[in-house]
Amino acid sequence: MRKHHLPSDLRSYVPFLIYFLALVLLIPKAKKFEYEYRSGAPWKYDSLVSEFDFPIYKTDEQMMKELSDAELSAIPYFKFSETVAAKSLQAAESVSLGAGDSIRPVLLNSLRRIYRQGVIPDDFSKADRRLALSENLIYIQKGKRAGKYPRSDVYRLSQAKTQLINDLHYSFPSAPVDSALAASGLLDVLEPNLLFDRQMTELVHSDEQHDIAPTQGFVPAGSLIVSEGEIVTAEVSQLLDSYKKEYDANMGSDMPSFFLWLSIVVLALILTGILFWTVWFADTTLFDRRNELYYIVFVALLCALAVLLLDRGGVYERVYWVPFTLFALYLTAFFPNRTIAPIYLVSLLPVAVFLPQGIQTYLLYALAGLVAIKLFNRFNRGWKQFITAFSVFLLVGGGYLALRSAGLLTGLVLKDLIYIFVGSLLTVAFYQLIFIFEKLFGLLSVAKLEELTDTNNKLLRNLELKAPGTFQHSLQVMSMADAAARAIGANEYLVRAAAMYHDIGKMTNPQCFIENESLVGGGEEKARYHAGLTPRQSAQDITRHVTDGIELARKEHLPEAIIQFIRTHHGDNCVRSFYNKYLNEGGDPAHEADFRYHGAKPVSKEQVILMLCDSVEAASRTLKEHTPQSFSDFVERIVGAKEAEGQLAEADITIRELNTVKDVLKGYLAQVYHERVVYPKRNNEA
Repeated sequence: MRKHHLPSDLRSYVPFLIYFLALVLLIPKAKKFEYEYRSGAPWKYDSLVSEFDFPIYKTDEQMMKELSDAELSAIPYFKFSETVAAKSLQAAESVSLGAGDSIRPVLLNSLRRIYRQGVIPDDFSKADRRLALSENLIYIQKGKRAGKYPRSDVYRLSQAKTQLINDLHYSFPSAPVDSALAASGLLDVLEPNLLFDRQMTELVHSDEQHDIAPTQGFVPAGSLIVSEGEIVTAEVSQLLDSYKKEYDANMGSDMPSFFLWLSIVVLALILTGILFWTVWFADTTLFDRRNELYYIVFVALLCALAVLLLDRGGVYERVYWVPFTLFALYLTAFFPNRTIAPIYLVSLLPVAVFLPQGIQTYLLYALAGLVAIKLFNRFNRGWKQFITAFSVFLLVGGGYLALRSAGLLTGLVLKDLIYIFVGSLLTVAFYQLIFIFEKLFGLLSVAKLEELTDTNNKLLRNLELKAPGTFQHSLQVMSMADAAARAIGANEYLVRAAAMYHDIGKMTNPQCFIENESLVGGGEEKARYHAGLTPRQSAQDITRHVTDGIELARKEHLPEAIIQFIRTHHGDNCVRSFYNKYLNEGGDPAHEADFRYHGAKPVSKEQVILMLCDSVEAASRTLKEHTPQSFSDFVERIVGAKEAEGQLAEADITIRELNTVKDVLKGYLAQVYHERVVYPKRNNEA
């Protein structure tokens, strides 16, 4: 089996070098806030969405007003007195209420609640006009802790007395509450327990004047600042000024520094390295198929280019226009799912790295892309492609609404959903470019491979006409190879097409092969092609179908990938039956090369599958017994012979995969040669 080493040919690294250099050039190195605007005029650019969190800076007018207000007003400072409350409660417990003594428990509970709330004097602010301007807030110190409270949370003394009377009236609506309180003089016992501290009021006021914050609130990343065509009002202008200030401070630069360049190079290296190793672990043989390798890097670069152009243009809200799932479908056209999925997920990484809310967007399109890969295998023709597009819209749109509801995404919902819908349709519209890519990179799309397996095409019709036995053999090999390829995750489309064309060279001399020999004389005598030939001549005529097939395939403009299957389906194997006959007749073993195919050993899984299926199908017709054990022994013998002759030495297939292929072939033979029911014949008497 083939050993997996890093490619020694430097040409295999060229596409990744191109990807790396493109990233270094495209990643923004220095940004400036290049928009011009003024209050009262419309915003003439695309909608602007914040790339980062930023504070809203107060205008000069707001700062001057706050300083002026701070100078003119001071928040009063009070100390909570437990002593005053205890003294008033003690007086309420001891005062005589006469016949109204039954109201005392309610009276005490009301006093305790009022004092817990706090009571301030009625006229504390008369001495200082600044205190009157700040009556909506007060400071209260309880023990060693002080806090700012709304003025409405505490009672003035007159309010406290009114509240006490109301509480008693509520509990005793028919009792003479007013007369009892007046007679006892209890209302005079109620005193403020929040004591005004003028010295602390002045000290705190002085500190607050120096601590006026220059900002008011903040705007989270991904928020819409101004829409295209919107009038720049005073509020919008303040947002733009604040964003510009933070943008220039944190991102703007006339010349990128050495460390900025270094960080860009490191980031590009990381992304390139992840892509390289993902391709390596997905399919090492891609490094031998450079046109496919270049195509994979090209698709990854297209994805990165779309993201970085969005980043450089600052039009992040249009990210949903970009049909990211299209890049998954571009890979689906040429590669099996096991290769596509990891490469697509890695190609999508620039979304998470460079875009605001990138992680959320990455997750949306990662899921949508993987589902699209699966769906497109079934819905890839005609109007059915819109099923995939609509499914992508439901996934991305539904995920967007869920993340938006959870507060993990921001934006204008209706507008973003329209963008998502348009992007989903673009997936279908731009998929047609696949046929251009197929030509540019010399690849084979699934559509092209399915077209090649159509038995109504001219070349296969000629094969059926000139070599009907070979045509039937090819159909059987195709079925076997398809089952084996599916079992190990190989490219079933490629192996099906290859199976139909692997023996087209037999058309040049069909009677040379036993499956095409015609019956003469009503079937009593077979016209044997090899009857008058020497073993060497017979072997040379048989092996010629490989070179004839390659020549015919090139004449009919078959893809190079299919031609490789024609070249490798026998490897450099020896035509053992004629070679043994040659030796038995006294031939010289030194001439063994005359009995070998002039082909190449298989390299890919698909080429191995075709070689084994071809040999098993052709030789299975010689089986005398049709039992599970005979099928198992037969397949093991065929595969073992290929291994012994070194035909699989260069193949990229594991022992586990090879065992799976053998199990599939055994099962296939059991299905083809299963026993039939013998129907009884009617005798003459019946």
